[in-house]
Amino acid sequence: MRYTKIWLVAVIFVMALSLAACGGAAPTQAPAEKEAAAEEAAAEESAAEQASADEAAEEEAPAEEPAAAAEGDCSSEEVFCVGLVTDVGEIDDKSFNQSAWEGVQIAGEAGAQVDYIETGDAKDYAANIDLFAQNGYDVIVTVGFALGEATATAASNYPDIDFIGVDQFQAEPVDNLAGLIFPEDKAGFMAGALAAQLTQSGTIAAVLGTDLVPPVVAFKEGYEAGARHINPDINLISTFHPGGLDVAFTDPEWGASTAKQAIDQGADVIFGAGGKTGNGALIEVAGHEGLFCIGVDTDQWETVPEAHPCLVSSAMKLITPGVAGLIEMSQAGQFPSGNFVGDVGLAPFHDFESQISDEIKASLEEINTGLLDGSIETGYNPG
Repeated sequence: MRYTKIWLVAVIFVMALSLAACGGAAPTQAPAEKEAAAEEAAAEESAAEQASADEAAEEEAPAEEPAAAAEGDCSSEEVFCVGLVTDVGEIDDKSFNQSAWEGVQIAGEAGAQVDYIETGDAKDYAANIDLFAQNGYDVIVTVGFALGEATATAASNYPDIDFIGVDQFQAEPVDNLAGLIFPEDKAGFMAGALAAQLTQSGTIAAVLGTDLVPPVVAFKEGYEAGARHINPDINLISTFHPGGLDVAFTDPEWGASTAKQAIDQGADVIFGAGGKTGNGALIEVAGHEGLFCIGVDTDQWETVPEAHPCLVSSAMKLITPGVAGLIEMSQAGQFPSGNFVGDVGLAPFHDFESQISDEIKASLEEINTGLLDGSIETGYNPG
């Protein structure tokens, strides 16, 4: 009996499971089917909405194409690209290269796409220029006398690109090459005239880059002529860097030590003209109370704050507006060939304004007028 009851219970349990499997499954599946159907409908609706969005995007796509091109396709006619190649000095040399780059940046602010390449070795001049040329740049600016040959070659190889050679005199005009040159002797003359009127010791000095670069020689010759215009008996100490183009403008230590030697010889006004080499001289002078220094190329009050204690002015070549103006001419289809002469002048006196007498200011104004109208000559002959 005991086994019979157990067997009956088992039979009843199995039957109950069968009924649950056959009769109870349907109600639990129905909601799942409805849910699946709803999800499928939602998916179809979402797909339809996406298709509509895609169609709308395709209709708007043409308006986006110029913007995409403007981000980097210099070969596109809608994009105006300007590249700058430095000499071995760095882009932020606080002087020559930086002034040229600021001119390029003016074009960038006006909508051009701009970039630069810093030259680490003189043998890379041509390769660096080619990097911009092969990428379809419209204008290429090369900075410095030393790049002259590589720039002329590139202008011949890429006649559809306009080249601006800063400090590169053009003996023969080439349609797509403008040499941006300056009368450095006149800027130097003004600096020398100022120095000669400030000195108390009767000795002034110049710490310079290499004499392999004609503009540096012009600065030196003009500086000495301007000083002698004021005082024919003034004592002058002018020193060129003894190294080549690869080091002469990037040696602030030599500039500082050479300035110190001049100070030890009695110089109380020192002109620093040689990129970072000249900057080293200015900063050295700034450490000696009561002395004056004069910068070069740009208003170095804005770029070499370490020299503020001595920096009375700078012999400026207005490189920034010169470069910006030539780029603007190129974009307007009015690019000049041959040589384009930029302006020069003395920078403001800044914190030294009150120390420069009205007599000195009047003298400098008279000299500047004479240099402009030709009644005063610097005596510099570039040969």
